[in-house]
Amino acid sequence: MEYSFKAKKFEGPLDLLLHLIKQDNIDIFDINIADITDQYLNYIESMESLNLNVDSEYLVMACELIELKSRELLPHDEDEEDEFEEDPKENLINRLIEYEKYKQVSDELKTFELERKELFTKDPSLLDEFHDKSVIIDDDITINDLLNAFMKFNEKKEFQKPLNTVVTKKEYSVHKRASEIINYIKSKKKMKFEDLFDIYTKPYVVVTFLAILNLAKDGKISISQDRNLDSIVLKEKGEN
Repeated sequence: MEYSFKAKKFEGPLDLLLHLIKQDNIDIFDINIADITDQYLNYIESMESLNLNVDSEYLVMACELIELKSRELLPHDEDEEDEFEEDPKENLINRLIEYEKYKQVSDELKTFELERKELFTKDPSLLDEFHDKSVIIDDDITINDLLNAFMKFNEKKEFQKPLNTVVTKKEYSVHKRASEIINYIKSKKKMKFEDLFDIYTKPYVVVTFLAILNLAKDGKISISQDRNLDSIVLKEKGEN
């Protein structure tokens, strides 16, 4: 048999065996021990002829293959075989299948590693520089107070919600809702926080809440509360 040798780095004897099997397009379960042994030994001899170091594990596998080949070529009495003795060929096939699985997973992990190298992560940093200290909602009102008022309003509306409701889809704009709110406040001078939620649907409630926060952030309205647990009142900035 003429053997074409190409120097290639293998990760071990099983890697070399798997390469030889796939090179001939042979199913692992259909390997011919005699043929694969000859190819393996030719490869090892070619490595030695090129003065390449052959690790001991490759030589151990060579001895194992030679033993398997001799067992298949020499006559043996099937009656004397121990049914509980492990079949060396089957053991080799199982090792090759297991190694092939690990090799496939290894290739996938290398692909993930290459993809991850294309991602860049920003180190954590303080956001104080982006904090606008000129925006003050009120001396006594915090964002937590607004959230608590919103939660109480939400609980009240849950009890008032009718048993049968018709779901309709409508888009709301935070900018448009903010304009509506500032117009309401200008016309009425002041409004209670909960009175702004005249429609009780999730999109409308969320947009209204965000609009209130934006108006307070932009300094267009002031938010106050006379006493703890009292209603929160919204006024146009500068109004008493």
